[in-house]
Amino acid sequence: MQTASTNIGERMGRSQELSDSKRGPVIGGHLCNKSIRDISWLLNIPRSTVSGIITKWKPLGTTATQPPSGRPRHMTGRGQRMLKRTVRRSRQLSAESIAKDLQTWCGFQMSPTTVRRELHGMGFHGRAAASKPSITKCNAKRWMPWCKARRHWTL
Repeated sequence: MQTASTNIGERMGRSQELSDSKRGPVIGGHLCNKSIRDISWLLNIPRSTVSGIITKWKPLGTTATQPPSGRPRHMTGRGQRMLKRTVRRSRQLSAESIAKDLQTWCGFQMSPTTVRRELHGMGFHGRAAASKPSITKCNAKRWMPWCKARRHWTL
């Protein structure tokens, strides 16, 4: 019989996915009308895991791992690091030129839209700078009387 300390130590933290050979006995115990608590205690598997296996088995009829939903990501971690490095080197590059650079350097073929989406997710946002009037001597002479006349305005 195991002690409580080793049993708790085995159950703490996130673990690997159960193999089919361990899922089979869970379903077998369920078909023999054993409770989730009894199955968990007999197989030394957490109750939540036993419950999850049974609830997935009921509608599907299988304990095999299902493929993940959704479309797989286009860029790998390596590609994202390369993209970030490229943008940090030169912030003025367009998405089209970045896409071409990535294709020639690493073989990643992607559209400029994908590049923009990835950059947005990394925290890079393409925005135009606010237009500011150029303050030349002539401009300053014209603006000064206007500013002085409105110096004490309030909202």
